[in-house]
Amino acid sequence: MKNLIITLSLLLFSYTTIAQNKNAKTIIEVDGVCGMCKARIEKAAFSVKGVKSAVWSEETKHLSLIFDERKTNIKSICQTIADAGHDTKMVEATEEAYQSIHECCKYREEEVVKEHKKKS
Repeated sequence: MKNLIITLSLLLFSYTTIAQNKNAKTIIEVDGVCGMCKARIEKAAFSVKGVKSAVWSEETKHLSLIFDERKTNIKSICQTIADAGHDTKMVEATEEAYQSIHECCKYREEEVVKEHKKKS
């Protein structure tokens, strides 16, 4: 009986390990308006252990990620980005975090968004 329990435990552990992807790819939507936002979003994503690639597009507002699921997950990455002041679909930045970003990066302000669209 003891051997059966040990064998089942090892099988379950092996299955869990196999199920996690070393190079998971995903795209998440992140609010921002400019090159400074791009730098901040990518820097926040790269600060999460396990993130291998992070590229944010100013035009699409999409952050393309490659990360190790054994070390992190989407929720943790989104939380770190929100802590840096940028909203994601999963986690919204606190007002304090949002207010900490540069004035030209205030993506929640209609006038700032309009101004950036004029420059494009």
